[in-house]
Amino acid sequence: MKRHVYLAMKSLEEAQEIFISRFGQDKKTLPEGISVEEALGRVTAEPVFARISAPSYHSAAMDGIVVRAEETFGISEKEPMSLQIDANALWINTGQAIPEGYNAVIMIEKVHQIDDHFIEIRSPAYPWQHIRKVGEDIVATQLLFPQNHRIRPYDLGALIASGVFTLQVWAKPKVAIIPTGSELIYFKNIRDPNQLPKNQIIEFNSVILSGLITECHGIPIVFDIVPDSENEIRTSIMEAVSSDADLIMINAGSSAGSKDYTANIIEEMGTVLVHGVAMMPGKPIILGVIKDKPVVGIPGYTVSATLSFEQFVKPILYSLQGQPVPKPKTIQVQPSRDIPSKLGTEEFIRVNIGEVDGRAIATPLPRAAGSITTLTRAEGIIRIPALSEGIAQTEVIDAELLVDEDEIRNTMVIIGSHDMTIDLLGDEIRRRGHNIRISSGNVGSLGGLIALRKKTSHMAGAHLLDTKTQEYNISYIKQYLKGLPVHVFHLVLRDQGLMVGKGNPKSIKDLNDLEREDITFVNRQAGSGTRILLDYRLNQKAIKPESINGYNNEEFTHMAVAVDVLSGAADCGMGIFAAAQALGLDFIPVVQEQYDLIIPSPLVNTPNIQTIMDIIQSKSFKTRVTQLGGYDPSHSGQLWMEVG
Repeated sequence: MKRHVYLAMKSLEEAQEIFISRFGQDKKTLPEGISVEEALGRVTAEPVFARISAPSYHSAAMDGIVVRAEETFGISEKEPMSLQIDANALWINTGQAIPEGYNAVIMIEKVHQIDDHFIEIRSPAYPWQHIRKVGEDIVATQLLFPQNHRIRPYDLGALIASGVFTLQVWAKPKVAIIPTGSELIYFKNIRDPNQLPKNQIIEFNSVILSGLITECHGIPIVFDIVPDSENEIRTSIMEAVSSDADLIMINAGSSAGSKDYTANIIEEMGTVLVHGVAMMPGKPIILGVIKDKPVVGIPGYTVSATLSFEQFVKPILYSLQGQPVPKPKTIQVQPSRDIPSKLGTEEFIRVNIGEVDGRAIATPLPRAAGSITTLTRAEGIIRIPALSEGIAQTEVIDAELLVDEDEIRNTMVIIGSHDMTIDLLGDEIRRRGHNIRISSGNVGSLGGLIALRKKTSHMAGAHLLDTKTQEYNISYIKQYLKGLPVHVFHLVLRDQGLMVGKGNPKSIKDLNDLEREDITFVNRQAGSGTRILLDYRLNQKAIKPESINGYNNEEFTHMAVAVDVLSGAADCGMGIFAAAQALGLDFIPVVQEQYDLIIPSPLVNTPNIQTIMDIIQSKSFKTRVTQLGGYDPSHSGQLWMEVG
């Protein structure tokens, strides 16, 4: 089948004009209401934790070929390499499982096809290039929602994807949703989410889209999952067009893969108005018409799907009811760091927002188009224009609000080193009925101190070891926060060590084993307390970083390191015991370290900070921290030192 390459993409404004103006105010439906599922709009009575990780298998993040990365090392434009299909390369589409023995994907745009059997590549691949790893999106046991949280459409997908099955929707114009993909499985067909069939993933995009339709007062009609078969997809679209649905959405199959049939089928049955829009996420969207009905090919990645809905489907649904699209609330924000962007593409960035020093500070969330948690955690969206190369940290820009403005004022921004007790703190606050949100940015301990210096956070989490004094954090505070008086509070003592696979298959005993040729390591980012601790211990043992396979492979959280070990991307990584225990990994202790909260002195007596400190010192919080494993909270909340 012919692959679609987006050579004639429309701008977002052009695409909206072409598509939405085609279905104007003359087309209306009478409003009706119907209850479809149960969870949407309900308030949680207890914290909700992920039961399973998602995705559950390594999959291609791009259309192209899958190779063994080590076989491509050393090639260049001047010295390209020829690969034989089915010998040392295989065609692969986005979402497909990575075959055993292969460890990198080269995107289709970088592949030069010689003939039916041979292709040529002109740049090397690196291990795990363009591969979505097990648990990349959701990690089992992570906190999804705290107590007293109202479930939104995005949240429904997160619940189902993580093995929690509850839904509620209602609306009016009828919209047919056709989920496609041979790898998908319907969640109601799963008795035990921990026994998910191999190489299958729970389908949840249709639930998110149903929720969005309900919010627009429409009635979602979800078709059975259709495998990647051109005939079966065609049959489902014909059935949807022949039904009383006012709009048809086909989820996935809109991209450039060899099994992306949607555009051809829409063109065959009607007209493709637009294929490809210069926006990220959401570039592969298809906008068409069949028998005077709007038809939309929605990208498969969750964030792309929801953004495409907001820009193209939502206006049609309101138009069908004779109503204007509600204008979103906006707020002026300042980014917590520079946000680069690709020139020529309008980009939508999900952010956390909190008020610090009289300014609304926006902290960017990961940009992965398949990460539903960036939707469940987001408090706002920043749009970067197509003609901009990004936003500087000093700029003040508009952000679309996804929560009430009062919640922004009561959002406490914690930037610094990642720790699982921060998640528990956020839930404990809401459990006690306080209207305080926690927005955490995981940029490492040094990054947290710099955020305090720039007044873009309320507090920082840090565990920076001074290798000369063996004291934590104080010397770094004096160096990086000179002139800024701060209070340093104990949060926890925690066990740091090597996380290894269940049963320790490589028989790793200590840091000395990191030099073994058969061991692949995954590191934390430069500037993190864990990285500083590791480098100190390696220096003590006269171990050179360059002798460690994977020393330069970096992750930004303990859970991300744990996922790499669980998935087999690495044999071991440095992290905390609680992260290893959460994913069922073995743990080799190295040291017990001190993790502190650093708070600017003028903020210490403010009501929200006082509430947080009272909770940290409470018996219930300390009990929950202890249950995580690997923590000593006996001194939690105690003032250790005032500096400055």
